Amino acid sequence: MTFPERFSNLPDYAFPRLRRLLDVHEPGGVPVHMTIGEPRHAFPDWVADIVAEHTHDFGKYPPNEGTPELRAAIAGWVGRRYGVALDPETQITTLNGTREGLFNAALALCPETKAGARPVILTPNPFYQVYAVAALAVAADPVYVPATAETGFLPDFAALPPEVLDRVAIAYLCSPSNPQGAVADRDYWADLIRLAEKHDFRIFADECYSEIYRDTPPTGALTVAQELGADPERVVAFHSLSKRSNLPGLRSGFAAGGPESLRRIKQLRSYAGAPLPLPLQRAAERLWAEEAHVEASRAQYVRKYARADEILGDVPGYRPPEAGFFLWLPVADGEAAALRLWRETGVRVLPGAYLSREVDGANPGAGFVRVAMVAPEDEMAAALVRLRDCLYG
Repeated sequence: MTFPERFSNLPDYAFPRLRRLLDVHEPGGVPVHMTIGEPRHAFPDWVADIVAEHTHDFGKYPPNEGTPELRAAIAGWVGRRYGVALDPETQITTLNGTREGLFNAALALCPETKAGARPVILTPNPFYQVYAVAALAVAADPVYVPATAETGFLPDFAALPPEVLDRVAIAYLCSPSNPQGAVADRDYWADLIRLAEKHDFRIFADECYSEIYRDTPPTGALTVAQELGADPERVVAFHSLSKRSNLPGLRSGFAAGGPESLRRIKQLRSYAGAPLPLPLQRAAERLWAEEAHVEASRAQYVRKYARADEILGDVPGYRPPEAGFFLWLPVADGEAAALRLWRETGVRVLPGAYLSREVDGANPGAGFVRVAMVAPEDEMAAALVRLRDCLYG
């Protein structure tokens, strides 16, 4: 199979497909875009000042793995947030956003064979598209594991047959999850880490929504791995400033894990990565060291949770998200609901099936729409009222 052929069975990526569906129809009201998870809360004013102060550094090649100061700031944040001590030299690398890291880590760490056969990469279903593309890029077999109401909207990896688990090289897990807003608690992480130890695979913990929650900070995979005394190479965690600091355009994230995993990821990045420009790294140094702006943004999301609960609380099947900024709303048919909502109200949401794969004749996202709560609070609330009255009235 050639490289392009590996991707031929992937569905169209969600947003081009959505545009084709909706752009032939006029909106039924003032458009409100609630499809993409692009934070719109304000980021700190001083970010621009730091970038301006260091514009002369655009004339230098930036360090691929991040400045020593940035890696130290990240290590400090991980220590404060998760109680885990990381060596900035050997256990952290910066990323040009977590998407790059989630993809390239599979290229760096997935073996060509596992248990004498093609390796397996596990992904929740629904899922972030990069997980599936990474699996296909390394010629692994992607196995899509349902994350539904019956499983607490987190995948039950342990339910897979032992012969499949023995072939697993990597398991992706997003917590808080996109799109459902479910949180893996300590017991879930512990069970998954023990499963990974038993069947010898790595866990890629996508924790980019970790700082958006109602009241209790989500448990981190690295914390539980440390408590269990697991192999340091067992977990690679991925974080970003995109959601935490409302800076998706900064493209600043990091990967953290065992020294050997990070050595291989950094080696690949030295050839295939795109290091963050130095002025942006200088801004990121301060952002990882400062929490006031994160707390202010989180307070806005807490108010949004309350508004969503108030507006949608009587909708049959409504489940308040534990964390993150997405609503995962039940409907009869996600694509039909999104089209109707756009044509009748101008509110634009994402059909859940676009985030999922059909397995054994069922697509776990088909009966849902994903709604991003990123607009200003009053605009979001008004849009949710229009959504409720259109789809559930």
